[in-house]
Amino acid sequence: MTEKDREMKPAGKKPEMRKAVLIYDGDCPVCAKTVEWIRENERKDAFEMLPCQSGEVRKRFPSIEPAACIQAMQLILPDGRILSGERALPEVLKRLKRYSPSAAFFSLPGSEAVSRSFYRWFADNRYHIAGVLFPEKKRKKEGRQ
Repeated sequence: MTEKDREMKPAGKKPEMRKAVLIYDGDCPVCAKTVEWIRENERKDAFEMLPCQSGEVRKRFPSIEPAACIQAMQLILPDGRILSGERALPEVLKRLKRYSPSAAFFSLPGSEAVSRSFYRWFADNRYHIAGVLFPEKKRKKEGRQ
């Protein structure tokens, strides 16, 4: 297991919180739609959502590098553990109303390799995917330039 694959703990005193904090790329249309979907399906008070471009992230979670949260979502659990990218997926699913049983997929043999590969591919291509899924946003943005 590499340094990157380990669950990280924030440096210094851990913040007191009850909700999991999901930090995402606020400039990414796919990420924004995903956060919207999570909000619609979350258990009561399960998440606090913060775009990684927010000053609040730098203030409350200084151990999270801006480049890391642009590259992959970061989930800070109530106990202070930080899960990045595909490692956060099962914990996100566990906090959703109807979708929590699907978190069991991540305990199947080989699921870690599959989820890591798919997440990396998706994250690396999300702006292109957003252009395909949400062409109206692309046209609006081009119209402003």
